[in-house]
Amino acid sequence: MIDQLADELLDVLTRRDPLGDFYGDFPAYADRLPDPDPTAEAALADQARRIAARAAEEPPSATRGVVLHHAQTVLTLVESRLVEHTMWDFQVSALAQLLGTLPVSVGDYPARLAAIPDYLAKCADRHRSGRKPVARRVQAAVARIDAHLADPANDPLRREPENEQVLADVVRPAFARYRDVLAGLDSRADDQPGLCWLPDGESVYASLVRMHTTTEQSSAQLHQIGLDLLAELDGEFARVGGGPAAEVRERSRQARYRSREEVLAIPRAALERAERAAPDWFGRIPERRCAIEETPPDKAPGQSVAYYVPPTATYHANTYRWEERDRSIAEANAFHEAVPGHHFQITLARELTGVPRLTQVAYINAYLEGWSLYCERLADEMGLYSDDIYRLGMLANAGMRAARLVVDTGLHAFGWSRPRVVDFLRANTAMNEVEVQQETDRYIENPGQALSYMAGRLAIDRIRARAEQVLGSAFDIRMFHDVVLGTGPVPMAVLDDVVTEWMGAA
Repeated sequence: MIDQLADELLDVLTRRDPLGDFYGDFPAYADRLPDPDPTAEAALADQARRIAARAAEEPPSATRGVVLHHAQTVLTLVESRLVEHTMWDFQVSALAQLLGTLPVSVGDYPARLAAIPDYLAKCADRHRSGRKPVARRVQAAVARIDAHLADPANDPLRREPENEQVLADVVRPAFARYRDVLAGLDSRADDQPGLCWLPDGESVYASLVRMHTTTEQSSAQLHQIGLDLLAELDGEFARVGGGPAAEVRERSRQARYRSREEVLAIPRAALERAERAAPDWFGRIPERRCAIEETPPDKAPGQSVAYYVPPTATYHANTYRWEERDRSIAEANAFHEAVPGHHFQITLARELTGVPRLTQVAYINAYLEGWSLYCERLADEMGLYSDDIYRLGMLANAGMRAARLVVDTGLHAFGWSRPRVVDFLRANTAMNEVEVQQETDRYIENPGQALSYMAGRLAIDRIRARAEQVLGSAFDIRMFHDVVLGTGPVPMAVLDDVVTEWMGAA
């Protein structure tokens, strides 16, 4: 029965997010876009609620834990009403890139193009009738739509010559109407960017924190954990860098790329080392290798320094303004996003057999991002960093994830302004100015998601430490990693139970 419920819930998730990297490569809804209409969202929430009630009656299992988590995720996202006041999902570039990269057939693509006007109209209705967005983010969305409309020759939505007429007559006019709605919205200034400034914002954020971390830790607890970790990392910076932490961070920050080619060359070499070392640390190795490509130019200005695309098993490195970017984090990013991070975890999950499809594609931030951040440290154990400048990059990444605990909660629970977040990141991380600005807007637009990295890693660290203590000399790192990756993504409490069961059988 639980497998059937998992299948029913996957259908709900796919209908809610037919463009998602994790769910969007399934054919059942390959002709659709998300439906932001409140009635449609409420119907999906009702279905998720019924599935959760039935799943709660089933015996405990990893699949049951995943079903309960994802059912609650649907409820949380619908109740949060983020669609009304964030631009994250509705910028022209986001929609164009999603449509342009998903493996949909030519027959499905025209249907999705034809659905864009209705989709944007519904988004506009939510914006007009909903909560105030942040002015800076609205302005950014308007500017990107303007740039898109001003350059039809390079429209990323163009797939085939026959699409040009519908783009000119239907799609671009719809974006122009949407742009005008955005430009007229009443909005918030930079001194009130967090959810806590909105009605019910504090309770909404508390729900998002639980969803993204899969823990019951409060905003105040996570905020303090972040501050404590940053203090610990200062000591590591000093030991590895041989000087005061602030000076070492600055040295790391100034280790710029020396050429555009290095942006791809450094992670390529790092992943080759990781692939050679992996059999000593993992019993199961993905059948599909990870590809490395440059971030598409139209996506690069608003995209992070590196990211992984599951459907194509591709690691993207961002060459936008490469001369201003820090190369010291390039190896840690490769281990995080590709091998043995996201690529290993996501690909191995999709290679699982005899499990519901939801188990293969579950999107649980604390597990996915916690695993990949754990892999940045694991790479040091594996001897994969080529020199200390890249080990400093590992510490810089850890510092950024620790700082996220501070500033995400600062924004959305404690009323921090955008300038305060920027100042904190400048003073306490090794991020360069481009990344500080991009990351700050990311935390504003996607509340709670940034908490998942460090919250998940700390949970995996605790689980591993307990396994090492209990099993002693019988602890096998290859078996431990296979157990952690053998369930597919699960909430942290479920992972704890799975590893505990393995320890009992070891």
